[in-house]
Amino acid sequence: MSPEQISEVIALAWADDVSFEAIKAETGLSEPEVIAIMRSSLKPSSFRLWRQRVSGRVSKHARIKAMRDNAPRP
Repeated sequence: MSPEQISEVIALAWADDVSFEAIKAETGLSEPEVIAIMRSSLKPSSFRLWRQRVSGRVSKHARIKAMRDNAPRP
């Protein structure tokens, strides 16, 4: 990957409104591949901060968001 492509992946991964599925559709990279790029490109503290942000975040996982949006409301 070129530095420009890596930079684009990093920008997409940091964006709260871009899911891993959208990143895969745009770049062809799976979630584990995105995580590996982030791990190798960011400082350790930045990587930990990013992982905390995206872990369990509904907006980063389209399937979870779809299930949550379709769940019956009490």
